[in-house]
Amino acid sequence: MDEQSKIEIEKHMQEILRLIGENPERDGLVKTPERVAKSLEFLTSGYRMEPKNVLNDALFSSTNNEMVLMKNIEFYSLCEHHLLPIIGRVHVAYIPNKKVVGLSKIPRMVNIFARRLQIQEQMTEQIANAIQEVVHPLGVGVVVEARHMCVEMRGVEKINSITTTSALRGSFITRADTRKEFFDLINSPKNFAF
Repeated sequence: MDEQSKIEIEKHMQEILRLIGENPERDGLVKTPERVAKSLEFLTSGYRMEPKNVLNDALFSSTNNEMVLMKNIEFYSLCEHHLLPIIGRVHVAYIPNKKVVGLSKIPRMVNIFARRLQIQEQMTEQIANAIQEVVHPLGVGVVVEARHMCVEMRGVEKINSITTTSALRGSFITRADTRKEFFDLINSPKNFAF
């Protein structure tokens, strides 16, 4: 984010504080506009990153043709409707087709999409599409489970409600055994510890 954008956000944030009945000059709020600008710069940093570049940098030849699954990738995002937090985890699996992607790149790619104003349904699709387009696997499965503060903190105020979305591509759609293996693996007990 350029310096002028940060200055504009700070100026608008001061006005928002005034409009809600606060005094932006009081001790606790003097630096709030600056802190909000820095926070938004970080929380929306995904707009300044390209998921394909992250994945392309780490494609490796492989003879593996069995499922690769990364579970419980934690993320947070901001909902595009209320700018309130979405907090959750993502499970990503794919069936390699002569190429595998470096494991650290999958969470990085998730973060790129999460650090944009989002709806969960779209983010789930974006993750699946990025892997399909860059890695060209035989199939992709993505499941996102999340809590939405716009549901918990306002509106219906339903604490601890969880929204689950999925996006399936290739063999995850056409092969019932692949789909079953994926869902069985992500739903298995979480008893892995060091």
